[in-house]
Amino acid sequence: MIGEIGKLVVIDESKFERRKYHHGHRVDGQWIFGGIAWGSDQYFLIPIDSLDKLTLLKVIKDWFLPSITIISNCWEAYDCLEEEGYRLLTVISKSETGAHTNNVEGMWWHVKASLSQ
Repeated sequence: MIGEIGKLVVIDESKFERRKYHHGHRVDGQWIFGGIAWGSDQYFLIPIDSLDKLTLLKVIKDWFLPSITIISNCWEAYDCLEEEGYRLLTVISKSETGAHTNNVEGMWWHVKASLSQ
């Protein structure tokens, strides 16, 4: 498990795919769900088959203790997190909370850049 009570973790999902012959239409890829604990080097990347609520909630419960504050985008599958004992900040409320997903977006860029075409 990553994160500590009182600390923030950021979650996001990204599709890893390639373009046929490096251009043109995309070829089916793999969804990856990931999270980063702010202020630490703790992170995880998990391949997932679906972006549905049950799949994402299972991964969140496997990786985060209840009471953790989670920052996410406004994906509707995350709407249940507060009912599950987590505190949820969304990027839409950035002006009020300062919440953002820049660090997890940067993680996607680094991971994708390190993979061979």
